[in-house]
Amino acid sequence: MYQQSYDERHVLVCMDEASKQVVADVEPALPMCPGHPRRVDHHYERKDVRALFMFFDPLRGWRRVSSRRSRTREDWAGEVRRLIEVDDAEATQITLVMDNLNTHDIASFYATFDAQTAHRLASTLRIVHTPRNGSWLNMAEIELSILSRQCLNRRFASAEQMEHERVAWQSDRNQHASGADWQFTTKDARTKLKSLYPIPRDF
Repeated sequence: MYQQSYDERHVLVCMDEASKQVVADVEPALPMCPGHPRRVDHHYERKDVRALFMFFDPLRGWRRVSSRRSRTREDWAGEVRRLIEVDDAEATQITLVMDNLNTHDIASFYATFDAQTAHRLASTLRIVHTPRNGSWLNMAEIELSILSRQCLNRRFASAEQMEHERVAWQSDRNQHASGADWQFTTKDARTKLKSLYPIPRDF
């Protein structure tokens, strides 16, 4: 799927989730100065915990990160509905790559919305789960790691401050259409993952 050319009517989106604890300084940090890095006290105050939902289209270099208070079926269904109806509203089919978390399935639509809405959303979606021990094949994991290292790997005074920084990071990455340099080819996969995806034989 990753080697296919971009098609705005049949889009490929990788999705992953993470939790982020929002912690703040108890004592003000000492600013960076010549000869000394920025220094923080090891004590901190826990402010909040946020659930992050990452949607990443590696072919066009687009991503959306949402922040919620929980990671329930309803949360997942609401975020995917936004993907279908807002982010990729012109697409006739969305292939969604994600891991096998129990909330990541069509049943979450029916647990959240009326049957007609759930059926409409499900008919647009093609779900592709990564192997049970191969979640690293989901490129959204890479983008979450970049988000953590470039933006979230520090303390915030509040969840609102973290959200402000997250939005700025997302905007900058999208403006530069930062995609993924995915070098794990189909040929590599048939070698490394042959126990999961055996080469079909001609009979």
